[in-house]
Amino acid sequence: MASKTSLKVNGNQLELNPFVESYVYQIAGGMVSSLKDTAAIKKLLLEVTASGDVEMTLNGKTMDINFFVTEIIRSTLAGMVSTLKGAEGKLNTLELKIG
Repeated sequence: MASKTSLKVNGNQLELNPFVESYVYQIAGGMVSSLKDTAAIKKLLLEVTASGDVEMTLNGKTMDINFFVTEIIRSTLAGMVSTLKGAEGKLNTLELKIG
């Protein structure tokens, strides 16, 4: 894994051990790299807002994503973090940074 990965859930910074950091990096990176018109990931920011929207910034560029992609990303990230220490309870907001 070449890039640093950080994760905040409901405003709380989660401590990621090397396995979890690599897992989150691989899953998020795979989802994003599979999308049309994406470049190699140097910097990625995925945010799930309190309203349930997903905002994606890839290499400094805000990416437009449709409803289907929003649902896949939100559901996948929610499932990934739901059992992590510090992410207990209802997922209101999530911020995932790579790079």
